[in-house]
Amino acid sequence: MSAREEIAQGKRFGFGENWSAFLGVLDDERIREAEQSLRTFLGVSDLQGKTFLDIGCGSGLFSLAARRLGASVHSFDFDESSVACTEELKRRYFANDSSWRIEVGSILDRAYLESLGSFDVCYSWGVLHHTDSLWQAIYNAQLPVGPGGLLFIAVYNDEGIRSSVWEAIKRSYCRGPVRRAVLTAVFYTIFFVSGLLLDLVRLRNPARRFAEHRKYRGMSLTHDWKDWLGGYPYEPARPERVERFLRNLGFSLVRLQRPDFGFGNNQFVFRRG
Repeated sequence: MSAREEIAQGKRFGFGENWSAFLGVLDDERIREAEQSLRTFLGVSDLQGKTFLDIGCGSGLFSLAARRLGASVHSFDFDESSVACTEELKRRYFANDSSWRIEVGSILDRAYLESLGSFDVCYSWGVLHHTDSLWQAIYNAQLPVGPGGLLFIAVYNDEGIRSSVWEAIKRSYCRGPVRRAVLTAVFYTIFFVSGLLLDLVRLRNPARRFAEHRKYRGMSLTHDWKDWLGGYPYEPARPERVERFLRNLGFSLVRLQRPDFGFGNNQFVFRRG
């Protein structure tokens, strides 16, 4: 079943549709922030001469960032609309570039991953927990990592009951336009008011929160709200379990950054060997 069919049946959030809207606000500053986040987390100044696999490329922003940093890039996504977004970014910035390849593909297709060869960096931020088969996705994501290569992943933290409640909310959001409208009205209000109160407590101009969110990986706050509310399937994991799983596959942990809020993403960089 394709992503488009799963979305129509209420089994999946329309990630690509959200990313398409995000491209309308993407600018050079956001791209620079994305580049900086890659440099910082990978601990490199650039990616010259490196190969970069973007697993679940979404908007294509981090494929673009990696290409601008000098890497040869292969991008794929299960969502056809996300692939279209990435192709649009390539058209804007690297038209006819043979060092950036983009296609539809599934992280759950082991044969496909094995066919890609090996890469210096395999990157999958906030993707693997949306496959409905997290551990198979993590296993497949490490397959193309070459000797000494890096695996950079971000996976939602498991907060037990709180995570189970969020899963139910996300599932309901994807089950039809009426539920989606109601949940959007309720939770956007909660997100806005809670942020406003926090800003007031900190004596900070509330408008800065929206403007400065771009410093977080070049993202957009309202698009992130929509992604968080609707992002389904949803399967979180405790960081120690992710680390143990990959350590058993021959990886060592290079870096772990826990989320500011408990149910956010744990970000990991692992090295093979």
